[in-house]
Amino acid sequence: HTPSALRQWPVQLHLLNPAAPYFDDAELLVCADCVAYAHGGFHTKLLPGKILIIFFPKLDHSFDEYAEKLADIFTTHNIRSVTVARMEVPCCGGTVAIVEKALEMSGKNIPVEVKIIGIDGNITRNQ
Repeated sequence: HTPSALRQWPVQLHLLNPAAPYFDDAELLVCADCVAYAHGGFHTKLLPGKILIIFFPKLDHSFDEYAEKLADIFTTHNIRSVTVARMEVPCCGGTVAIVEKALEMSGKNIPVEVKIIGIDGNITRNQ
């Protein structure tokens, strides 16, 4: 049994409160919904020590709303880093675009690392 590395609830961006104290001095994992199901090491390799934010950019149709909410989190809190985890499939491309737009809107310079997960569940590359 692998214990959960989840540090907060809720995790869905649509439900998160940008003023929540768990964002203070946090490292974020901004993640496309499918990553947790595809990557077997999600709780042991991607999530430890991070605050999780999930959404599905293709079906949610909330690009501007999500970018604004992330920008609010970035602006309100000292965010140490952002790791973006997305699948290799084209529908996940919006995950990175939303984070980039939010950073632009916030005016913050936060280090971002992108991890791309293959449909076989392995991390295919880092950006």
